[in-house]
Amino acid sequence: MANLCEGRVAIVTGAARGVGREHALLLAKEGAKVVVNDLGGAVDGSGTDKTPAQNVVDEIVADGGEAVVNGDDVSSWNGAKNMIDQTLETYGKLDVLINNAGILRDRMLVNMTEEEWDSVIQVHLKGTFAPSRHAAAYWRGVSKEIDGPVDGRIINTTSTSGIYGNLGQTNYGAAKAGIAAFTVIAARELRRIGVTVNAISPSAYTRMTDSLREYTEEEIEWRAPSWVAPAVVYLASAEAHDLSGRVIQAGGGMVAVCEGWRRGAEIEQIADPSELGSHLREMCEKVRKNSGMDGMELD
Repeated sequence: MANLCEGRVAIVTGAARGVGREHALLLAKEGAKVVVNDLGGAVDGSGTDKTPAQNVVDEIVADGGEAVVNGDDVSSWNGAKNMIDQTLETYGKLDVLINNAGILRDRMLVNMTEEEWDSVIQVHLKGTFAPSRHAAAYWRGVSKEIDGPVDGRIINTTSTSGIYGNLGQTNYGAAKAGIAAFTVIAARELRRIGVTVNAISPSAYTRMTDSLREYTEEEIEWRAPSWVAPAVVYLASAEAHDLSGRVIQAGGGMVAVCEGWRRGAEIEQIADPSELGSHLREMCEKVRKNSGMDGMELD
């Protein structure tokens, strides 16, 4: 039986550690050639070091796979373009883009600095947009050449903080919610050229989540990053050609398909604010409450 991603070429950003590393390793195990992108910085994005990314490449090669390091900054327009160009120069094509790079600059809103806001939005949102934009342009060109659809994949990384919300993460949550919306819209736009776009919301214990709270040994085992990778690798495969526009939560003992915003209770429009207010209160009491970080309704 052939490997699930045999012959496919995949980029994984933020692939030196955590869930990105597991994505890269499992993709290679399933037959993909992998571009391991990472700046090698700290959790807050400071510093650079290609060594961790090179270690992932060395591990893949030692296991009989193919991989190369890329150290471009994906939150930079030119850096993202360079990464796509290197992939095409090295392997001649691109099939899969996994946008996984991220940083944390947690702070309560009243204390958050402009730089803490801007840096998180830059890395997560632009770091998803810029690689996707350049990859989409490549795939559109191929589609025109072959006069038909390609078999491309974009897999983004959102978060329960963006889907459900988490204290101290207005910057991170806003970025991750934006990525979820980006996923749904891009899926509609790129469908005509044969590109699927999905997002993964990992529930994983990594250096980025270590400081959020205390974890038991059992939770750490359930939240091993390796539990997230199977969903990503399946979405990257040719078999997943008909799955698009979905946000999938993986890890922490389960896999779930997240349901997006839906219109709940409604009434006809009312011009008087006071009259409208009483109806708004009634409707808010009837609809489901917002979810907590576990995806269940808040008390």
